[in-house]
Amino acid sequence: MDRNLALEFVRVTEAAALAVGPWIGRGNETEADRAAVESMRKAFDSIRFEGTVVIGEGERDDAPMLFIGEEVGSGDGPQIDIACDPLEGTSITALGRSEAISVIAAAQKGNFLHAPDTYMNKIAVGPRAKGAIDITKSATWNLQEIAKASGKRVNDLMIIILDRPRHAELIAEVRETGARIRLIGDGDVSAAVAAATDSTGIDALIGSGGAPEGVIAAAAMQCLGGDMQGILIFRNDDEKARATKMGITDFNKVYRLDDLARGNVMFVATGVTNGSYLDGIRYEAGGARTHSVVMRSETGTVRDIRTAHRFNRKPRYGW
Repeated sequence: MDRNLALEFVRVTEAAALAVGPWIGRGNETEADRAAVESMRKAFDSIRFEGTVVIGEGERDDAPMLFIGEEVGSGDGPQIDIACDPLEGTSITALGRSEAISVIAAAQKGNFLHAPDTYMNKIAVGPRAKGAIDITKSATWNLQEIAKASGKRVNDLMIIILDRPRHAELIAEVRETGARIRLIGDGDVSAAVAAATDSTGIDALIGSGGAPEGVIAAAAMQCLGGDMQGILIFRNDDEKARATKMGITDFNKVYRLDDLARGNVMFVATGVTNGSYLDGIRYEAGGARTHSVVMRSETGTVRDIRTAHRFNRKPRYGW
C-alpha cells in the first residue's frame, strides 16, 4: 500500500469528523452517525483505490452505506480491505462526552479478521508489555505481569475500562489490586490506542466491547508495536450462526494480534470530541481545527496532524 494513501485517508476521517461537529452534544445519535457515514462515503470515492468494506456499519440490510461487502474508492488502483467506524462513540458524541473519533484501518486483502457483530473480551497494552499478557488468566495476574514488564508497581498502573454493569466484577478486582481505573462511556478503539502510547499515562485496556472495534484497534496495535488479545462472546444462537457464515468455527478461540490484523496495515483517526489520545474538533472564527493521527505498520511511523480548515472556501466533501 502506497504511503500517500494513508495521507488521503486522513482527509476522509477529517471530513467525517467535521460533518459530525455540528451534532456534538445535541442529543441526536442518529443524525450524528448519518452525517459521518455520508461524508466518509463521499470522501472515499474521491480516492484512487479499489476498496472493500470488511468492517463497517453492519450488514447490507441494516446499513444503507458502508455496509460489509460494499465497494468504495474510485474502482481502480490497489485492492484494499477497509475496516471503518465513521463515528466511534455515537452516544458520547450526542452527549458531548470524551473519546469520540472517526477512524479507518486499511490492509492488503485478507489481512483483517472478518469479525461478527458481537462482543469481544479484550486486553490491549503498549510495546513495553508486549508478550506479557494472557487473556485466559485473571485480571490480577495480567496487571502483575504488565507492571513487571513496564518497570512499575501495580498501583502505578492506569487501566481503562468501559463503564458497563457487566464489568462490575472486573472493576472490583482491578481496584483490589491497587491499580487505578479510568472509566469511559464508550470509545474503546481510542482507549486501546491510548494504552499503547506512553504520553497518555494509560497502561492497558481491559474488558469487553465490540468485536469489529477490536479489529480496528488491533491495526493500531500493529502500527504502535503494542499487543492485544481477544475472545469472542456470543449472546445467542443467532450470533453464532452469523459467525459461522463468516468462517468462524472455534467459538472459544483466543485471537492474538496477528489473528486480528496482520501484514502491512494503516490506521487513521480524527478526534471528534476530546479524548485520551486525540483532541476534538475546535471551532474558531471562519473555520475549525482538527487533530488526527496517521500510522503505518510497515515503517512504524506515527504522524500527528493538526489541521486548520477554512469554511469560507468550497468544501471538498460537502460538510
